[in-house]
Formats: sequence, structure tokens, C-alpha cells
Amino acid sequence: MRKKLLSPLIILILSVFTAFSSAASEKTEITWLGQSGFRIITPTGRVLFIDPWFTNSAYPKGKEQLESHMRADLIFVTHGHGDHVGNSAELARKTGAKLVATQELGRAMIKYANFPEKQFSQETAGNIGGDITLLDGEIRVAFVPAVHSSSIETDRVSQNVKNIAYAGQAIGFVINIKNGPTIYHTGDTDLFSDMALVRDYGEIDIMMVCTGDKFSMGARRAARAVALVDPLMAIPMHYVPIPAWTSASDTFSLETRKLLKKDISKALAPGETFTWEQPTATQRK
Repeated sequence: MRKKLLSPLIILILSVFTAFSSAASEKTEITWLGQSGFRIITPTGRVLFIDPWFTNSAYPKGKEQLESHMRADLIFVTHGHGDHVGNSAELARKTGAKLVATQELGRAMIKYANFPEKQFSQETAGNIGGDITLLDGEIRVAFVPAVHSSSIETDRVSQNVKNIAYAGQAIGFVINIKNGPTIYHTGDTDLFSDMALVRDYGEIDIMMVCTGDKFSMGARRAARAVALVDPLMAIPMHYVPIPAWTSASDTFSLETRKLLKKDISKALAPGETFTWEQPTATQRK
């Protein structure tokens, strides 16, 4: 019995379709939740959250979005302050997502922030200098330093915090997504020279950088941090909604242009999503 050969036209169509499917699969969606919170949807549809504070005042639809989010695989938290722990526990209970954090922060969140104990384990715990692989090899995350404090509220009366507990050292994350970007989320931090070393974990495509001043570095020092790391894109964060944070995204954009002679900043509105497509080798140069 003779085998039928595919016609050149069919082969061409299949080749184009395969190439298109491959390109389409290498798209990553990134949504800013306001403050330091982000949702990331990987090329395979995995859902990651970083410092998910939905109910911050800069995100009017945050509560509605929190109620509608029924999918999450991992929740990354950089440190114990309330604007970073945010709505992590509620999101975890709704979705079954696992917590990625230092051992100290994870235990503190279980004890004081009602995070589900079964959703934090040695599998997703780490510490500065180490990296772990998650989601069947799709995600590799490195724990990197941040110059900041970390505590978690244990008792609150109205707007006054009566007691706080130690929650480990504040950190940042370098998240490498298979067929997607390598993302450096600085957490809350000041500028420090060793930021340049995060590239040991891979060339940084997207740097999510705090710019708000007062509680972290402001726009000028944030621009210097970006110059050290040399990402393809820098997303300013942690500059709303508290008025004391005076350095807005336009100031950050101006400062990065001064230093780098190009504008790589990408300011997002709370709730805004953009799609990252893998750059070519030429774009990376």
C-alpha cells in the first residue's frame, strides 16, 4: 500500500501554522494591581501573583477582581508589610495557590495573616542566594537581597498597630519563566551596588522597580538601580496611593532617559495588562 505524500502547499501551511503557534505560545501577560502587586500569566497559562494587594485605594475594581479570581498557581511575597502581604491569604484560600517566600515570612503569615498552612512548605520556601524550580520546571525563582525591613502586624485596633512580629529579611525575586521573560521584582528596597549581580540568574527582561521614595528609593535612585541591572523594560511601582510617595512614573521615566539615553520605562495604570513577546537576539543587544 503506497503512502500518500503531503503536497508542498500543505507542508507550507503546516509550517506557517506551527511557527505561528510557537510564536503565540511565547506571550506572557502582566497586569499591575497597583502598589507592588502583579499578576503574571505564563505562556502555558500558569497564573502567578506577586505581593497581591487587590484592595489598595489606587485600584477601584480591586475587590471585584479579587472575588472573580479563581485561578492562581503561586503567590510570591517579598516581605511582611501589609501592603505586600495584602490579600494573599484570601487569594490562596480561593485558588489553592502555594506561597513562595522565605521560611520566616511564610511561618509568620500562617500564624498572623491566616495563610493556609498546607499551602506553604519546603517545596516553595527559599532564602537569599538560593533558587528553586517550580511548576514542573516552568518557573525558576531566585531569592535576592533587598535593603528594607520586614515585620507583620499581629494586633490592630482601628488604624493603630499595637504589635508586630519579626518576619524575616525583606527580599526581591528573580523569576525566570520558560519561553517567557526573566523578571526582577525588587520588593521594597534602597539602591545598592550588588543589584548588578542579579544578572547572574539570567539577563533581566523586565525590572519591576519601586520608585516611591520615603519608604523605598525614589525616582532618581531607582533609575540608577535600573542602570545597574540593565533590563529591557522597567515598570515603576510602589508610588501610589499614599501622597507621601512623591516620585511619580513620569519623573522615573525622565531620570532613566537621563542615565540610559533611552526610555525603557513602562508605566501601567492599576488593572492595566500588557503582553510581553519574547525579544529577538538583536533586540537584546
